[in-house]
Amino acid sequence: MTIMATTLGPRGQQEKDQLGHVHYPVGMNPVESRPLRYFVAVAEELNFARAAERLGIASPALSRAIASLERDLGVQLLERSTRRVSLTEAGAGLLADARTALAALDAAALRARRAAGVKGGKLVLAVKADVEGGLLEEVLAEYDAQRTSVPIEVVFTGWQEQPRLLRAGEADVAILLEPFDSDGLDAEPLLSEAQVLGLPAGHSLAERRSLRLADIEEEHRQIGPGTHVYVPHGAQRPEFNDMTQMLRQIELGRMIALFPTSVAERNAHRQLTWCAVDDAPPATFAAAWPQRSSSLAVAALVRVAGAVASRRPRTVSGQYRDGEDHQSDKSDAADRDREARRDTHRAAPLEAS
Repeated sequence: MTIMATTLGPRGQQEKDQLGHVHYPVGMNPVESRPLRYFVAVAEELNFARAAERLGIASPALSRAIASLERDLGVQLLERSTRRVSLTEAGAGLLADARTALAALDAAALRARRAAGVKGGKLVLAVKADVEGGLLEEVLAEYDAQRTSVPIEVVFTGWQEQPRLLRAGEADVAILLEPFDSDGLDAEPLLSEAQVLGLPAGHSLAERRSLRLADIEEEHRQIGPGTHVYVPHGAQRPEFNDMTQMLRQIELGRMIALFPTSVAERNAHRQLTWCAVDDAPPATFAAAWPQRSSSLAVAALVRVAGAVASRRPRTVSGQYRDGEDHQSDKSDAADRDREARRDTHRAAPLEAS
């Protein structure tokens, strides 16, 4: 990867490099990825010796590389003294941009190597086990039946892991629940359904004729914004990385949580009670992919996922205590919202057909 920087000669004249080529105009001298990696290591460690050890090079060589980078850019990136190293304002700005650029480069290289390993390439689809709105099997079957389909590798991920995998190039597309960390990603809403509350058997909230979010929050707090996972006031967040661990923590009484009805229907355990919550927000499943993706295979998979989702019945199983009518009403409203969002949502890969 090349980032353009500045080198001017005396009186602003353009200098020539060792091959006699004229340097780029102001702001346009190329900076290669290796010195950027060196700079990121120093900026994160704020110590040349530790950064050199991390990179596996000698400290003097690292110091020369950073000095050369500063000359190429025409700015001072680091304040150095005998006791400490700190970032200048320009250095702090470059650190953020360099991290993004290097992550994008690494992701692109990984995707290229992965595509080279299979004739015609392949797709890596990231899903959280059992949290894909019941879409996975039908999406895979319908996509595989297409003449232009490529092999799909399904990766089952942990809690909120899919966005990181997409940005790192370890996955090409994901089916996940909104909201999620969408930085650097595009998304297409697929399916909305009502949410129900997972409680340990015998929990006091299960005895109420109806439930609202305020009833949950009387004795519980959310572990984070938008998570809809609750712990008793004063309690710590229990450890969990996947659906099995989440449900087990609920069975043990360590937490309670809202889940899409499709998850509840697949996890009818004697140790669990599922209850309707009148004002619980709907759960929206979406397909997400890296913003700069131009993959026709990703576009095709997203189209198939949208088609499968659009054929789903707009009703929710009425098995939740005192919540049947509320669940159906909320499901219809959620589907109307999904259709409206689909009409206006930007979906760049879908144009690449």
